[in-house]
Amino acid sequence: MDEGFKFAVLASGAGTNLQVLIDRVHGREGIELVAVASDQPGAPALERAQRAGVPARVFEQREFGGRAERDRAMADWLRGVGVQLVVMAGYMRLLSPAFLELFPGAVINVHPALLPAFPGLDAVGQALAYGVKVFGVTVHFVDEGVDSGPVILQRAIELPDARCAAEVLPRLHELEHELLPAAVRLFARGAVRIDPEGGRRVIVEHAAAG
Repeated sequence: MDEGFKFAVLASGAGTNLQVLIDRVHGREGIELVAVASDQPGAPALERAQRAGVPARVFEQREFGGRAERDRAMADWLRGVGVQLVVMAGYMRLLSPAFLELFPGAVINVHPALLPAFPGLDAVGQALAYGVKVFGVTVHFVDEGVDSGPVILQRAIELPDARCAAEVLPRLHELEHELLPAAVRLFARGAVRIDPEGGRRVIVEHAAAG
């Protein structure tokens, strides 16, 4: 990390996870947040980036011929500023295969469920409808599927009496705010890799996190 480790965040909404990354990771241990991209021109995440002095751009779908064109433009911008890791933090779009090919093994997402259970939208609602007693958060690699990439970090919490999302989401946000910064630090230190023997197992060298 002599020259620093550069990462970007994709966000569509409020950007609470982005703010945690700004507060706890950006500018520390040689790690720099160098770009924030959004598909929503009014996303509060863009204001958070501006306040932190981080370059931010909007890639609105209607300005491009299709998803692939938009994603290519976004990828070109991120590659142009030397991004080594792309973090999806509340980004509500699927990334195209072409984008993922330009950042092989370097796109991660945080999801409010213990994958592979409850992928996709409204994960907490799905879990409540199923009647689960244990909820959780997953940080995972992004592939071409919907929340189907290999798991990097997970943490669970027992909430046996939860009846609505308002009782669950604040507790999950706490977990997200711990796991996502940890994942970025691990990537910066080269402590995350796919098992070379194959399969979906991800090797995480937790001792490297300090």
